Amino acid sequence: MRQFDYLVIGSGVAGLYFALRAAPHGRVAIITKKGRDDSNTNHAQGGIAAVMGKDDSVELHVRDTLEAGAGLCKEDVVRTILQEGPARVADLVALGVRFDRREPPVPPGECEFDLGLEAGHSRRRILHSDDMTGREVQRALAAAVSAHPNIQIFEYHFAIDLITSRKLGRPGPNRCIGAYVLDVKRNQVETFLARAVVLATGGCGKVYLYTSNPDVATGDGVAMAYRAGAPIANMEFIQFHPTCLYHPKAKSFLISEALRGEGAVLKTIEGVEFMRKYDPRGELAPRDIVARAIDAEMKHSGADYVLLDITHKPARFIIERFPLIYSTCLQFGIDITKEPIPVVPAAHYQCGGVVTTVDGTTEIAGLYAIGEVACTGLHGANRLASNSLIEAVVCAHRAAAHARANMLPPIDFHVPAWESGDAQNPDEMVVVSHNWDEVRRCMRDYVGIVRTNKRLLRAQQRIANLQAEIQEYYWDFLVTPDLLELRNIATVAELVITCALQRTESRGLHYNLDYPNLDPAWTGRDTIVRRQV
Repeated sequence: MRQFDYLVIGSGVAGLYFALRAAPHGRVAIITKKGRDDSNTNHAQGGIAAVMGKDDSVELHVRDTLEAGAGLCKEDVVRTILQEGPARVADLVALGVRFDRREPPVPPGECEFDLGLEAGHSRRRILHSDDMTGREVQRALAAAVSAHPNIQIFEYHFAIDLITSRKLGRPGPNRCIGAYVLDVKRNQVETFLARAVVLATGGCGKVYLYTSNPDVATGDGVAMAYRAGAPIANMEFIQFHPTCLYHPKAKSFLISEALRGEGAVLKTIEGVEFMRKYDPRGELAPRDIVARAIDAEMKHSGADYVLLDITHKPARFIIERFPLIYSTCLQFGIDITKEPIPVVPAAHYQCGGVVTTVDGTTEIAGLYAIGEVACTGLHGANRLASNSLIEAVVCAHRAAAHARANMLPPIDFHVPAWESGDAQNPDEMVVVSHNWDEVRRCMRDYVGIVRTNKRLLRAQQRIANLQAEIQEYYWDFLVTPDLLELRNIATVAELVITCALQRTESRGLHYNLDYPNLDPAWTGRDTIVRRQV
């Protein structure tokens, strides 16, 4: 049994930044199910959105965010996060993050950073480090965390379930006191206790067959919070990134929205531009519109992909601005300075999640959720590009301050160790791999970019059948990372479908052919799912 002041589950930007802010005030444990750098943050290419230019303002950033969010953003949350964004960017720079800067001399009073433009933004406000921004932020924060004496990182430790006072039968309000955690290398379940528990587990892209997310993005935090009784909101709003590299050997490689911000054009496989048919903003329309336009063109032509063409830009500019995309595509035989890139929409970001305040607090005392796992109300029905990293840092900062000021008393009662009972070692892993594949294919085919009630109901029945099978397997055999991830993606699939069936309209990222129009009665209303425990 391990005891800390703060337990952080996840090692992306939200978890690392929280740990750095909490560490001066107590002992911090960070648990991560793979290596410390295996996170969605490490794969974020585009950048971090913050008001830095003198032609920009918080009001403009708020307006752009509200417009993208299609009537579901919480304006007070939006304003708070975007107002505090520049100060948190300054913190990141102080921690050693190297954002790209403009060539000197920079005119007096102008921003020293090289600001990019992305879809939905009315100004250049995207700070970036080439096209590897997430990797650079992860590098700087990980270095600072590794050097801090009050922070201990537990790699290859998989959180199984949260421990709450209600689950233990304790009287009084429900309180989160820790988690049962599988030490993957030792194949042993440990008990981690803490006065504040922080979910920073990222998103759920692997619930779908095609995703830009890394393999770790299996919705673990949402599933754990749901099982613990925390409300989950707006899971129907899964953002599909319009442009993921389409190649049989390319796994989950994102072609950043920044290419379209710098002038890349979408074309059919016959070379015909099509975005202006769908939106006057063309390639700079919000992601939901672009993804649906690509989906419609693919269905109309029967093609497996469309093309993204930036060859009209100078080769030197392309190579210097997008070195990762250039070199990766070149590995697959595509020279993006000379030929268009085959792309396809892929699951990218969950706009819903565990219901939280802007301080990261949940309905369960002592449990915080920050970053993509949380639903603060910033993104509404559709996340504005590059608003995610700034949300993660701002909310991590605020959550650390809230946890310090509202620290719960030490855990002075008995917490039982994990019991495996009569569970045996799994003897038929094919069951896990088959069900894993079936969940993801079901979600792709029935709960994708364009939905219908009939397809959603079919998906609901199939996921329910799979969950019964998974649950039986879970209790009969000892836990493994594959089994735990399968259990979690099935739970998240259930939540996405349940929320999608609740929302009887089309809004933002949720498009249902049975309800093709936006319903004003749904403006400002979240879909909430809660499990009784």
